[in-house]
Amino acid sequence: MKLFDAHCHLQDLRFNGMHQKIIKNARNVGVKKIAIKSTTQEDWKETERLCLNDNMLIPSFGLHPWFLAIRSDDWEIELEHLLNSYPQACVGEIGIDPNTKGDLGVSMDDQEFIFLKQLVLANQFKRPVSIHCRSSWDKLISLIDQVSPLPAGFMIHCFGGSLEVAQELVKRGAYLSFSGTITRPNNTKAFKVINNIPKNRILIETDAPDLLPHGLDNRLNEPANLLHVLNRASELMNLSAAMLAEQTYINACRFFNIEN
Repeated sequence: MKLFDAHCHLQDLRFNGMHQKIIKNARNVGVKKIAIKSTTQEDWKETERLCLNDNMLIPSFGLHPWFLAIRSDDWEIELEHLLNSYPQACVGEIGIDPNTKGDLGVSMDDQEFIFLKQLVLANQFKRPVSIHCRSSWDKLISLIDQVSPLPAGFMIHCFGGSLEVAQELVKRGAYLSFSGTITRPNNTKAFKVINNIPKNRILIETDAPDLLPHGLDNRLNEPANLLHVLNRASELMNLSAAMLAEQTYINACRFFNIEN
C-alpha cells in the first residue's frame, strides 16, 4: 500500500533534529511521497535544503496569510527565482483567512492582493497550488475566478467547508484534501462532503506537525499518522483502506505531476 501525504510542514522548527526519524517512521507505514508546504519567506531555505536531500519530498514555496507581515520587499523576486530553479516545485501554502493568529497577519485587502500575485506566478510557471482558506469561501472562489483557469490545478488543504462550497470548487478543478480533522467525533461535514465529490478529486494529508488525529497523544503530528487519516476516510466512504490509498496516491501523483 502506497501513501502520499499531500500537505505537511517538515520544515517547521519544531521538527529540528528529528527529520531522519520522522521520514523513517513515514516509510515504515507506506508513505512514499510527502509534499512540504512552506509558509514564510524565512522557511523557504529549509524546505529547499530538505528536498535537495531526498526525492521522497516535494517542495512548495509560498506565503501563508497568517505570516504576511514578515515578508520582505523582494519576496516576489525570490519566489520567482525558486520556481525557476525547481521545476517540480509547487506554489503554497497560500490563501486568505480573516482569523490570522498573533500579530504577523495583514488586512484582508493585502491578503487578497498577495494571494492573487502568487496565483499569477503559479499560472506563469504552470505549477499546482496549495490553498489555505477559512471562513472566506465566497471570496476565495471570486479570487480564483479572476485568474482561472489555473493550468496545473489547485488543492484546498484541510478542507472544512460545506458540500455546496466543495462542489463549486470541484467545478473549477479543485482537489480537496482531508486531514486529521476528519477523525474528530464531532466532524459531521466530512461524511457528507467526502461521499459526494468525485473520488478522483480526493487527497489526504497530515498538515504535520499540527492537526494530530483524534485519540493520539503524541506531542507532534507527523506524516506516519497519515494512516489514521486514511483509515477514517475509508470508514466514512465505506471503502477498503487499500482501495482509497491507491486512489488518493494516483490523484496526488496527477496533481503534483509526478510518475505514479
